[in-house]
Amino acid sequence: MSIREYIIHFQGRELRCPEGMNLRSFLLQSGLSPHNGAARQINCKGLGSCGTCALEIEGEVSEKTAMERWRLNFPPHQESSGLRLACQCKVRGDLKLRKHPGFWGQHVPREE
Repeated sequence: MSIREYIIHFQGRELRCPEGMNLRSFLLQSGLSPHNGAARQINCKGLGSCGTCALEIEGEVSEKTAMERWRLNFPPHQESSGLRLACQCKVRGDLKLRKHPGFWGQHVPREE
């Protein structure tokens, strides 16, 4: 039985990712970072407690974990932003990812 692969678009690259892989781990292994600036060194290493790997995700990933729900309801994040934590997501389909500005990637443009 072969493992299904999905296409991930991030930072101008197109990558193939095995189904079920942790998104943060996959990006780091691919030489990309879900973190901005100093957060590349100062982060929780995938525990879900810092919130610095927040991304806008278009496509199918796993449901939010309890840790992710807690962190995305704690400043500077807001649940209404629609962001997800890469460290808490497992890839379930093709994805388009976008990293927003700010230490936590929390500066999502607001619709007028």
